[in-house]
Amino acid sequence: MQRKLICAGHVCLDITPVFAPDAESDFASLLTPGRLVHTGAADIHTGGSVANTGLALKLLGNDVTLLGKIGTDAFGSIVKSIFASYDAGGLIEDRSATTSYSVVLAPPGQDRVFLHHPGANDTFSSADVPEDALKNAALFHFGYPPIMRRMYENGGAELATLFRRVKAHGVATGLDLAAVDPDSDAGRADWERILSAVLPDTDFFMPSFEELCRMLDRERYARFDPHADITEQIDLLRDAKPLAERALDLGCRVVLIKCGVAGMYLRTADRVALQKTGNRVALDPAHWADREILQPCLCADRVLSGTGAGDTSIAAFLTAVLNGCSPEWCAALAAAEGACCVTEYDALSGLLPLTALSERLKKGWKTMKQGELQCLSI
Repeated sequence: MQRKLICAGHVCLDITPVFAPDAESDFASLLTPGRLVHTGAADIHTGGSVANTGLALKLLGNDVTLLGKIGTDAFGSIVKSIFASYDAGGLIEDRSATTSYSVVLAPPGQDRVFLHHPGANDTFSSADVPEDALKNAALFHFGYPPIMRRMYENGGAELATLFRRVKAHGVATGLDLAAVDPDSDAGRADWERILSAVLPDTDFFMPSFEELCRMLDRERYARFDPHADITEQIDLLRDAKPLAERALDLGCRVVLIKCGVAGMYLRTADRVALQKTGNRVALDPAHWADREILQPCLCADRVLSGTGAGDTSIAAFLTAVLNGCSPEWCAALAAAEGACCVTEYDALSGLLPLTALSERLKKGWKTMKQGELQCLSI
């Protein structure tokens, strides 16, 4: 029987200008004031956790209810049209707000830069998740509270309220974060306090390394070279492990830290803590309790854009969890889907079903670490 999932939170319209393959990769030179930079046709697609993770969950065969907030403007109409093309609804229209959008600048060989307007996401609250939606749901996933004002203000009280309410229905919970401008209100928020409030009601915590490190270990974060890709500087045991342990101490049950080209670090709590996930997403303690898994990054066939790679990795991970896969296999499938995602400019076009990913993993998939071949069996 197909179990019901809910994916709620941030949704926006992503506008990605396509740069020529030989475009300058140095942002300072590329974006010199007064300069005209020729680009290809813009790639326009939906973004945010609801679009990327939610629609990916749907494409992977899950029964998903999507809950995101838009305005009644032109960008909102485009978002609705794109959702309709996937036979998906669930959008809440707020006539007093504008639709969120991001301009994604992704020159070849460079990490992305985002110009982001939060729009209607800032008004999303616990009340936007109706009680009826929680009935018979197996899992509730929420994404991007750092760029949703109601979710991070007042010490994350609204976010904590939402997660307590979801858990009271016996539903397993997932949480993803987002990068923030350190000079913004969100960047100045006390994220250790916010996470302390919500992680006790979080079963699957799936942030990126950079986001979590900036929130929980500013001293460690300051050691990295800010002018280079932070994920190329990460050692999973030295850097990701302490953050995962801190997240478990704050109360979550399973933490998967996305570390880009360094891979993924998966850490789980003990048997007693895992029982709090409930019986709708049963985790076999014999396989899941007290586990540590270092999953290397898998080589992509080509790299066009990193947009949505982390979000779609989460979709693959959660789908594998619901399918009863081992933690090793869940992490491998997450890395594999991320490698497929980056082969296209948008988050969804490059995705493959888990069966196809599984077959390739069994045959062998080269990793970013010295090109070694990873072969897995279920």
